[in-house]
Amino acid sequence: MPLDPKDKDSGLELAHKLAQEETGGTRATRGFSKVVVSTVGILWSLFQLSIASWLILDSWYIRAIHLAFAIFIVYISFPMFRKPRLGLTFWAATDRVPIMDWILAPLAAFAALYVIIDYQGIIMRYGAPIPRDIAMGFLLLVLLLEATRRTIGPALSVIALFFTLYAFYGPYMPDVIAFKGVSMNRFVGQMTMSTEGIYGIPLDVSATIVFLFVLFGSMLEKAGAGQFFIQLALSLLGGYKGGPAKAAILSSGLTGMVSGSSIANVVTTGTFTIPLMKRVGYPPTKAAAIEVAASTDGQLAPPIMGAAAFIIAEYVSVPYIAVVKAAVIPAFASYAALLFISHVEASKLGLKGLPREELPPFFKTFLGGLPYLIPLAMLLYELVVLRHTPQSSAFNAIWVLALVMLAQPCVRAVKAKEPIVPALKKGLTDILAAFAAGARNMVSVAMATAAAGVIVGVVAMGLGGLVNQIVDTLAGGNITLLLLITAVASLIIGMGLPTTATYIVMASLTAPAIVTVGSAYGFEVPLMAAHLFCFFFGILADDTPPVGLAAYAASAIARSDPIRTGLQGFMYDIRTAILPFMFIFNHDLILHGINSWSQGLLIFAMACFGNFAFAAATQGWLITRNRLYEVPLLLAVTLILMRPDLIASWLGVAYEERYWMYGLGMGLFAVIYLLQRLRLPKAVSRDAAQA
Repeated sequence: MPLDPKDKDSGLELAHKLAQEETGGTRATRGFSKVVVSTVGILWSLFQLSIASWLILDSWYIRAIHLAFAIFIVYISFPMFRKPRLGLTFWAATDRVPIMDWILAPLAAFAALYVIIDYQGIIMRYGAPIPRDIAMGFLLLVLLLEATRRTIGPALSVIALFFTLYAFYGPYMPDVIAFKGVSMNRFVGQMTMSTEGIYGIPLDVSATIVFLFVLFGSMLEKAGAGQFFIQLALSLLGGYKGGPAKAAILSSGLTGMVSGSSIANVVTTGTFTIPLMKRVGYPPTKAAAIEVAASTDGQLAPPIMGAAAFIIAEYVSVPYIAVVKAAVIPAFASYAALLFISHVEASKLGLKGLPREELPPFFKTFLGGLPYLIPLAMLLYELVVLRHTPQSSAFNAIWVLALVMLAQPCVRAVKAKEPIVPALKKGLTDILAAFAAGARNMVSVAMATAAAGVIVGVVAMGLGGLVNQIVDTLAGGNITLLLLITAVASLIIGMGLPTTATYIVMASLTAPAIVTVGSAYGFEVPLMAAHLFCFFFGILADDTPPVGLAAYAASAIARSDPIRTGLQGFMYDIRTAILPFMFIFNHDLILHGINSWSQGLLIFAMACFGNFAFAAATQGWLITRNRLYEVPLLLAVTLILMRPDLIASWLGVAYEERYWMYGLGMGLFAVIYLLQRLRLPKAVSRDAAQA
């Protein structure tokens, strides 16, 4: 049954509120403050487009200006608290900007720009800051952590503050975790007067690459591409068994690969797909959980992955296309398994698809959305075929999309025989609105990367070696235990942080440890695999109970229990959680050292079937209900298809002949399928009798 309109509206309102809470809650800027925020946002977007095309600046200048724009918008747009404290309502004002924030905004921007205002002086006294440098550096650190707290909540600021205190008080810690400590001069110099702290690699990636992709996503959304993705997915899959769930998965994958936010994805696509799933018979909890799992994994989907993927490229020192290549099999195998899970759930519940007459016609929908596919095709062509840098690829896609946004209202005006000039003005207004929205969407990433730079800076001071020792001690030389510790830590830290910040923190602390400890015990772990491991679990934290805000947003729309929704979503995402463990041990899954298309396609197909088997084992159903003995058989299929190298070693087969193990795995899978097929008529008859 469709949702009651009142329930739907209240659920959507709550979902939007939760989406805002992902970034700490925002003010409803109006009047002068709205003009200021919009103008600064547009100028920020124009600056980012300029440095991607004609404006040549030192990287330090780019990072400082990028941070100044972001931190200024934060203090104007985000209140200090969500609720009044100590009877002072101005601390939580959402309808106006207090005088205090009008003072802090330019002060914070000035503190961020100090390194370029006195650039020559700072270069000359590098490593020997004067009192003014220390005062400005300390001011920047305080205002940055406060801006981060306002934007993405207290977790990252608290972690950064902990590392800051640890840098000073390390010598007084117990011997096991003792750290030599640093002086104030060295700390401030590292954090605010070098490119190994706040102005480090994460902020550089945010300033040079991520902004352009966030802007591209905002422009696509403003142009109407989000609704097109949903309609296209429905036209393709809506009529099949459990069709709305499959359409939700496809549309969330298409939307998520450019949105970079699980919660934004839930609110964008789930508003439409969750009611449709409920309508065809999915229980509210499962409808919401499918949307959560699909939206969470959107950041895994190449070729436009989440912001953290660009940072991986910088940390591993490889082209971005190498990150895409490494992530493509795990990401698409994960989505294929989620489609299978939605089919299994539909089979369990005896559901059907939507009537064909209620679905949008495919060709009409596809042709109507061609304008949105042109800039996407341009982006793919630049990234994959021409192998241009992400910056230039995104820039070229943005100007093509801008032309589309200008042309769309003009074409509609010509068809309606209306004047062209107002239509052209509307196109320009939409572009400027998208520029402002893109900048506003970007502040959380900028704050996360800048604040995470504090943690990275402390680790670079010498803490990294200590972390390796601690992790080695905890894991006892067991690489599997080390991975479990990393996975759990990522899930816990990720409950309070966005994916990008979670990845930066875990990559700084544990990715080198995974490689180092593994090497010490004779096990090679490619650096790319270690970083992708942290990335995957940072993403999975978005639906991990009890915090997972994506689950809360979806449950608000579905009117389901958020904890049960989170647990169900996590059960669906287990099929994603096993993939990082598998590619750490089986490097074929990230195409490490593999350049053959045929070999890559074989590995992909087997990874999909391995994931299907694992999903069938965990969901209790393949084509009918599993019997107890079939569960270990399905898990055996998963192991054989995901780790043919391990099975080959057990059977004494040479490593080069490991792919022959795929035949064993597929044969066992076929036997299980046939066993269930033979008893399928009886199961159908029994279910019909019970009905």
